[in-house]
Formats: sequence, C-alpha cells, structure tokens
Amino acid sequence: MAIENGVFIRLSYTGSIGGMPFDTTREEIAKEAGIFNESARYGPMVIKVGSTHVIPGLDEALTGAEVGVEQSVTVEPEKGFGPHDREKVKAYPVKAFEKKPVVGMRITMEKQEGVVIDIIGQRAIVDFNHPLAGKTLDYTFTIEEIVEDDEEKMKGMIRLFSGRDIDLTREDAKLILHLPPGINYDQRWFLWRGTIIQELFAISESVAEIVFLESFKRPEIPADVSEEVPEEEN
Repeated sequence: MAIENGVFIRLSYTGSIGGMPFDTTREEIAKEAGIFNESARYGPMVIKVGSTHVIPGLDEALTGAEVGVEQSVTVEPEKGFGPHDREKVKAYPVKAFEKKPVVGMRITMEKQEGVVIDIIGQRAIVDFNHPLAGKTLDYTFTIEEIVEDDEEKMKGMIRLFSGRDIDLTREDAKLILHLPPGINYDQRWFLWRGTIIQELFAISESVAEIVFLESFKRPEIPADVSEEVPEEEN
C-alpha cells in the first residue's frame, strides 16, 4: 500500500552527510557513529505525512512509499535546513561575551543561538545558521507501519514535540495527560505544549477537553530508619 498525505506512520530513518550519520532513530547506528545521546529516545517515530514533522525533502519522499521497504532520498539544502546565509555570520567584540569565546563554543546572542567559528584579533565570528544549513543530506528510511489507533497517534505527537513519553487516560470527552513531576521546568515542554494541544485536538474530534494532571507521591521512609522521636537528654 502506497502512503498518502495525512496518514500517520511509524518511521525509522538515518540522515548522513558524506556517509557519516548525523541523526538517526536507531540506537545501534548512533553508537557506531559516535552520535549517541543518553537523553534521546531511540526507536521508530510517529509522524503525520505531509505535516512537516520532518524536513520537507524527507516528508515529500514518504508520499507514495511502501510500508516495510527501505528507501533512500537525497535532500538538497533548499528542502533541508536551508541555504547558508552569509548575513547570519556576525562579528562581536570578545569583551561582549560572559566567558572567553573559543572556536566551537555554542552561544546565545540577540536571542539567537550560534556557534563561534573563528577568533580574529579581539573579535569573535559567530555563525547563526543551522549547523546543517547549506548541506546536501542523504536519508535512508523505512515506514514500519501505518498508525491507526488515536491513542498511539497522540502519544506519538507528545513524544515528537516534547521528547517525553506521557501516559494518557480518557474520561468520556476529556483527555487527561498524566505529567511527571517537575515537567513545568522543562523548557522544551513549555515551548511546545501549545502545539501539542492543537495536535491532540486535531487527531480526535471526540476530545472536548484536555487536562494536564501533575501529581506527587509522599516519599517512602526507608525501612532501616526509625520513625521514633529520640528522647531528650536531661
């Protein structure tokens, strides 16, 4: 069955430049390539085809692809992370930085994230382009399966945007997300929760209300610690 736009799928992929992987859903490939991230969640990801949940060049290649068949696509910069824009390369006095800048340092200036690419005299050159801007990318991918269950779609969208697995329950038209303690301190969750809400409503018209439930359990007292109050000495 050929995949059409609007279909939810479970996708595995590896993106490479010159044969060197820079991103993958496969843990073993990440480890072999030296790009393994302990905080990342590996495994096939749930996306909606045609919704730019992946870069445009890869998204377009999914339409018409067959389930279970490994395929490859070359993505030019225009449909990847964009061309490299020289206007986004700027120079700053070294004294403008909180810490002494060195080549390779990632910094935030003028509410933009960039990387120091050179030090010339007392000035640091910072590139604010995406690290893969201007690069031609090669992807191998496999559509593992079509996802039809609404709960699986919802969990996939939550994981896609927040990087977390969150339990869901339904009470008639109410959808409850059981949030882990402290999630509100997670910047990624804070930035994307509005988008997640929109995605969840779009998946199921029967959902009329979404509730974020954050609960805390009382810490258990270790068995080897006495609960008795010590007597005061005279």
